[in-house]
Amino acid sequence: MKRSTKVISIISIFFLIIALVIIGRTLIGNHFKKKFSKRPPPGVIVTEVVKKDFSEKIETFGTAVSKRSKTFKIKKDDLYEDLNLKDFVKKGEILIKLKSGNILAPFDGVLGYTGLTEDILVSNNIFIITLDDNSTIYSDIKIPENYSASIKKGLPVDVKISSYRDKTFQGEIDFVSSRINADTRSLLSRIKVQNKNLELISGSLLEVSVKFNLRDALGVPDTSVMIEGDKSFVYKITDNNIVNKVEVNTGVRSNKNIEIISGLKEGDTIVAEGLKKVRPRGKIKPISK
Repeated sequence: MKRSTKVISIISIFFLIIALVIIGRTLIGNHFKKKFSKRPPPGVIVTEVVKKDFSEKIETFGTAVSKRSKTFKIKKDDLYEDLNLKDFVKKGEILIKLKSGNILAPFDGVLGYTGLTEDILVSNNIFIITLDDNSTIYSDIKIPENYSASIKKGLPVDVKISSYRDKTFQGEIDFVSSRINADTRSLLSRIKVQNKNLELISGSLLEVSVKFNLRDALGVPDTSVMIEGDKSFVYKITDNNIVNKVEVNTGVRSNKNIEIISGLKEGDTIVAEGLKKVRPRGKIKPISK
């Protein structure tokens, strides 16, 4: 009897120890789970919904043409001295000194020459000298017929060229033809670009964007909009920093902003960046950009 009682006591103590270990581990696990589950709300960049400039665009191409140009043919044996052209001349300055009389600049402009050429009408070689007034650049462009009702004189245009990929030149529509070309089904228009620093060169290929239907409308950063199927959503932030997923109707995209037609109002605060950190009905720490 004493032996069996001793065995029972040992077994009881063994199971009691196991139970205490299990309970202890459970209590410690729950303690740390509770402690580390209280994570602070994520910090995300927010922005306010404000009105921005939006417009629709017509993309086309054109060739740069100088405001004024003049060509001079000079006989080689008429040169008073070696040819040494300035880059830029003012009106009235001497372009070239000749034995037969100096040539004066009829207007301010950039000088150049096309080199020697054989002229079939004269026996001597001649120089072709050019003078271009590039202070204003013009270009004729063709607008598709379906946009003809939207094109008017004075509309703003953006111009780019391959040699200045990161720069945009501003101009405007200077002239609109009164009729559609029946062969090309297009409306001939002319643009004008002020070229104060003479960066645009006559003959360059211009990438032209004509802006029309200009308007002020609500806009949000394109990084704030989520596309799900054929619907668009943003995260709108409440006064207590809770985010709600809101459906919006969008318009055109311009300068990294998207036009908001409906779903938000001016002054609303939305998540601008860091959408992956946010969950609907979750709390955030707003960071103003």
